[in-house]
Amino acid sequence: MINFDFASLRLIGLTPAIANQLHALAADYADAGDDATLATLATLATLQMVRITEVHRDSLVVHNGYNTLQARALPRLLHELAADDDSLAVGDWGLLSNISGDTANAYHFIARMPPLTHLARRNNEGRRQALASNIDTALLMMGLDSDFNLRRLERYLALVHAAEVAPVVVLTKADVHADAPARLAEVEQRLSASVPVFAVNGQSSMAADMLAPWMAAGQTLILLGSSGAGKSTLTNTLTSSTQDTGAVRATDGRGQHTTTARSLHLCPGGACIIDTPGLRTLQLNLDEEALSASFADIDALAAECQFRDCSHQSEPGCAVRAVVDEDRLKNYQKLLRETRRNQQTPLDRIAARSKWKVLMRSVKERDKVKRG
Repeated sequence: MINFDFASLRLIGLTPAIANQLHALAADYADAGDDATLATLATLATLQMVRITEVHRDSLVVHNGYNTLQARALPRLLHELAADDDSLAVGDWGLLSNISGDTANAYHFIARMPPLTHLARRNNEGRRQALASNIDTALLMMGLDSDFNLRRLERYLALVHAAEVAPVVVLTKADVHADAPARLAEVEQRLSASVPVFAVNGQSSMAADMLAPWMAAGQTLILLGSSGAGKSTLTNTLTSSTQDTGAVRATDGRGQHTTTARSLHLCPGGACIIDTPGLRTLQLNLDEEALSASFADIDALAAECQFRDCSHQSEPGCAVRAVVDEDRLKNYQKLLRETRRNQQTPLDRIAARSKWKVLMRSVKERDKVKRG
């Protein structure tokens, strides 16, 4: 039997598209075939459609539309995801099994719905690290104080564009910055006109009014930004909750990690907010095509360059350098190098190192001949 209540699940972000996929997933597990474990879980239990609100090392917190429950992921599911360099994330939808009489481990998260959207980055070892799933809008948070960094903002934009998540830039601490309108104009000039940009006081109800178009019932938003950008403060405002918040350090203006784990929160109007810890580093998990989509202005102008393989550095007839902000272009080139490096296989990296060793030996030999 499947416990399904569209009205209650809509409060945690259920949409018709997600409902259709969950129904198909439940049907597959209700007809588990020869798999004895899944057949037992599917037939002896009540299957609930749930959403993951927190992910811990050995457990999950899920919501069924009525309340939160503690659960454990089925080991087989974790193994399958790990084989695909994937993992469960806050925002994932799936099936929860409750076997009567099993008091020690009453709830099992037995299946994950393939996410409609999925945000992931690369960790220091180059492996994918899931951030969140099934996101409609990303609120890219940046403080107007010492947190202001346009290059980092463009990195966040590339991340969400690659995942086909709609970005909204939120500049916080507008109430304490001396010239917030000038900073707002600077960001608007730098970015595409299609990206909404707001300067807000995260503690004011006006922030909720500005963001209302993206907070309809069933919508899921994620807050991304560095520590101290005001993510938890804005989450409290949008959800009428009381998460702990902290001031930035007086010595360097950097934020402190008051939020230590990603978590999903419910808004009074039916939207969901995923608050996240500040990301110290953000290595992008995307290809060149996705990066170009985030820098659409550069991609469009490149078609007018004199040379098809123009790198927009020193070539004559470059149509990009004369139009695009110099710092934006340098950031694009940096992200492009990083993207190409991340896409290299181990053999590609060995070949690249060998090539540079040959070139360096050649340069040393030439210099040696000149000195002689």
